[in-house]
Amino acid sequence: MKMPPIENDTGKNELKSRIQYLIDSNEVMVFSKSHCPFCVRVSCSFCRRVYFAFEDGTNYQEMLLEMTGQKTVPNVFINKTHIGGCDKTMQAHKDGSLQQLLNGDNETYDYDLIVIGGGSGGLACSKEAAILGKKVMVLDYVVPTPKGTTWGLGGTCVNVGCIPKKLMHQTALLSTAMQDARKFGWEFDETVKHNWETMKTAVNDYIGSLNWGYRVALRDKNVNYVNAYAEFVEPHKIKATNKRGKETFYTTAKFVLATGERPRYMGIPGDKEYCITSDDLFSLPYCPGKTLVIGASYVALECGGFLAGLGLDVTIMVRSILLRGFDQDMANRAGENMEEHGVKFLRKYVPVKIEELEAGTPGRLKVTAKSTETDEIIEGEYNTVLIAVGRDACTDKIGLDKAGLKVNPKNGKIPVNDEEQTNVPHIYAVGDILEDKWELTPVAIQAGKLLARRLYGGSKIKCDYINVPTTVFTPLEYGACGLSEERATSLYGQENIEVYHTLFWPLEFTVPGRDNNKCYAKVICNKLDSDRVIGFHYLGPNAGEVTQGFGVAMKCGVTKEQLDGTIGIHPTCAEIFTTLEVTKSSGGNITQAGC
Repeated sequence: MKMPPIENDTGKNELKSRIQYLIDSNEVMVFSKSHCPFCVRVSCSFCRRVYFAFEDGTNYQEMLLEMTGQKTVPNVFINKTHIGGCDKTMQAHKDGSLQQLLNGDNETYDYDLIVIGGGSGGLACSKEAAILGKKVMVLDYVVPTPKGTTWGLGGTCVNVGCIPKKLMHQTALLSTAMQDARKFGWEFDETVKHNWETMKTAVNDYIGSLNWGYRVALRDKNVNYVNAYAEFVEPHKIKATNKRGKETFYTTAKFVLATGERPRYMGIPGDKEYCITSDDLFSLPYCPGKTLVIGASYVALECGGFLAGLGLDVTIMVRSILLRGFDQDMANRAGENMEEHGVKFLRKYVPVKIEELEAGTPGRLKVTAKSTETDEIIEGEYNTVLIAVGRDACTDKIGLDKAGLKVNPKNGKIPVNDEEQTNVPHIYAVGDILEDKWELTPVAIQAGKLLARRLYGGSKIKCDYINVPTTVFTPLEYGACGLSEERATSLYGQENIEVYHTLFWPLEFTVPGRDNNKCYAKVICNKLDSDRVIGFHYLGPNAGEVTQGFGVAMKCGVTKEQLDGTIGIHPTCAEIFTTLEVTKSSGGNITQAGC
């Protein structure tokens, strides 16, 4: 059936309702133009056809852009499901999902949804889909590190990321607290020392309880969890290989990829043989001793920071800059604080060879490194070398080519649209493997839940990747939300932004007499938009707790005037953002004399 052209509606809501009516009322709805060759090509894919041809379709295309994120034609819907344009419709025709949608019958598949990856995003998506009445499977398998380390259900965050990192960071903070305690009147004469084994056991016992909790949660929601490595063999079919090598095949109507990332090695002699990564550190059965951390990522600085806080000799080897992608003013201040507290930095060097001098737990390693600026070669001896130079997406060995799925060949990342849909209509992806998206656990959880609700609950809400708050748990913590100063300048021009900033001295630091005017706060405001806050940055204690609240404010569009009009809680660190007066451009003094 071919629909006649529809005149432009006078009201936006009426137009949206008309379009939604057409989508809901027709098995196949193709928004097209009569002169468009791609539209003609799509028409040949259907034995049953419904067209909406329009001569002057600007209003319709604008509304379709708002509703689907796609403005071009053809724009195809089947049984109320948005397929996309010509390429995606042809791909759906090729992989069989088009016929499946036309049949309106998914009973030929084993599952409604298979999630590949049992990390934060995959678990959130699978549980939500099961709550919405779908038959769901989760496949998760941890490939051991070169050192043989493996772990349970829950992904990076729970096992080798956020959770053990924060607990070991807290261990280091307790060391500082004990030093401060004497200044507050606490008396203890016995020698205080740290026991790595006790900490490691306690942390891993807690992680074990979380692993079990996730398994119970999946079971309670009737999600079938299988500990096996998944590989595509067809667009709707995967092979699952368990640890004993047994292969089982499963089919599903839809897939969600949530395979996460693993630490990157450097490809130099000795790196995999003798070095560890963050995947090994948190369950390392012995104290690492004198440690070289290679890298300048947040993982490198966080691990180096808490190891130094435990009293270890720590050196961080940096190729170029600290915390690439973060505000460089803040990154350098965090690094300077680490140096003042004993962490050594080897800047502008890269390792070229790792050799074992003596085996042991720990042993002794020799590291040969080369300057990035000259031909200088240096050598150093360490007990442990921790590689933290970045992470790679786990997408290269799961047969994505057999599903017709496109990935970025440079980094293995998967491009998706604003609904986390890949170029293959029935395959979606969430979490760290997405291209140009945040690599953060709460982001993956949010995206996974919202994806399931859109797929099976009728929701239209998409994950918002703008103004995501985050914290780097360096010894002096760094919280941020919004744009870095560099990015804001690039987008709006130096003349159109205003930076308000100050140093400060937390009250709890005053009695011990440490870190006077080392903490730092700044907000970046857009002069072109009522001084709206477009960047929030905080270096100080409890950065995560401080940043979370201001993250909400930025979601609400907070302006500098509104910050000034907010009464602070005294005495706190967060109140500093309600009293910012000095601009960077003024060059005014930002040191603080007291409360």
